[in-house]
Amino acid sequence: MVRIGIIGLGFMGMTHFEGAMRMSEPDDSGCRRVEGPRLNGGQITSFATRNPDKRSGDWTGIQGNFGPPGTMMDFDGVTAVADYQDLLADPDIDLVDICLPTDQHEQVTLEALAAGKHVLVEKPIAVDLDAARRMVAAAEEADRLLMVGQVLPFFPEFSYVRQLAESGEHGRLLAAHFRRVISPPDWSDDMSDFRKLGGWGVDLHIHDNHYIGLLCGTPSAVVSRGLLQEGLVNHVHSQYIYDSPDGAPGPAVTCVSGGIAASGLEFAHGFEVYFEQATVEYSAGTYGGEWVASRPLSLVNSDGNVSEPALPGGGEWYSAFTDELQAAVDGVNAGTSPRVISSELAVDALAVCYAEAESIAEGRAISLD
Repeated sequence: MVRIGIIGLGFMGMTHFEGAMRMSEPDDSGCRRVEGPRLNGGQITSFATRNPDKRSGDWTGIQGNFGPPGTMMDFDGVTAVADYQDLLADPDIDLVDICLPTDQHEQVTLEALAAGKHVLVEKPIAVDLDAARRMVAAAEEADRLLMVGQVLPFFPEFSYVRQLAESGEHGRLLAAHFRRVISPPDWSDDMSDFRKLGGWGVDLHIHDNHYIGLLCGTPSAVVSRGLLQEGLVNHVHSQYIYDSPDGAPGPAVTCVSGGIAASGLEFAHGFEVYFEQATVEYSAGTYGGEWVASRPLSLVNSDGNVSEPALPGGGEWYSAFTDELQAAVDGVNAGTSPRVISSELAVDALAVCYAEAESIAEGRAISLD
C-alpha cells in the first residue's frame, strides 16, 4: 500500500483528498466521514496544514472555481499535522503530494526528495524554468520519482482523444487546434499576484502545452503572437512547429489561451482534432454563470456519421484527480513515472511557455531544439 501525505490544504489539497478517499454523505450535523481509500494500492494517511480549523476538520472555508465547497470532516485514521516537516520525517509516508502555491514547489519538493520520499507536485512544476530543472536533477540524484499533477489528460474528453492518438484507431493525428480562456479570476487570493503564477501563459496555458506535448511530442519551434504583462504572457495565439523524421512537415497544431475574456466568460476550453479517418470536436465553458457545452464531444467519421462517444472516467467532479493520483500510485508501485505525469514532460511544457513569451516579445519563431 502506497501511503500518501498531502502538504497544503487549500482547494487543490481538498480536491486531492476527495479524489483519493471515499467519504460518507453528510450526517445530521453536516459532517462527512472517511470510509476508506478510493485508490487501488494507495491511500492518504496524513496531511499538513498550518490552519488549526482545517486540522480539526472544519473545511467549510475552502472553495475553488469548480466542484462543491468544503464541509465538516471526520478523518479518523488520517493524521493531521501543523508542520510539514513532521510529515516528511514520518517513515510511514511513501509519496508526498504537494498542493502548495507554485512559488513554494521547489523548496518543499527538494526537502521531500532529500527525505527519501517520492513526490507528486501540483502543476505547474515551477514558475522558473531553472527551478524546474533543479527539481528534476534532485529527483535523479535521490533516486526517487518526481511526478507532476498535470490533470488535463485525465478529464474525460481529453482522455478520449489521448486514447485515440495512442491507439491509432483512426490513423495519424494530422492537425489540431486548442482553446483555453478565462476572465481575470476573483475567487482566490492565491490568484492575485500575476508574477507568482508566471502569468496566464504558465498557470493556465501550461495545460495546453503539456497536453500537446503528450499527443505530439515537444515541438521544434513555436511562433506566437499575443499580449505581455511585465514580460509574462497574458494572452497568446501559438503555432507549434513539428518536423517529421523524413523532413516533411509534421502535424499542424495551434492554440489560443489567456486571461483577458470579459467577466461573463469565466472559463472556456475545447479542441478540434483531425485524424486521418476521423475528426473530434469539443467546446464548453461557463457563460453568464452557466456551464454550456456548445459542442459536446463529437466523433465525425469518414463515412459521414457523427456520434457522441461514451466518456471514460467516473463522472464525479473529482474523478480526473482520482485517475491522476492512481497513475502516481501505479508509478510508485512500478518504480517509474508514467509519461502522462512525468516531470520531464512537465519541464518541456514549461520551456514551451517561455519560448512563446520570447516569440511574442521578439516577433519571430523561437527554437526549442
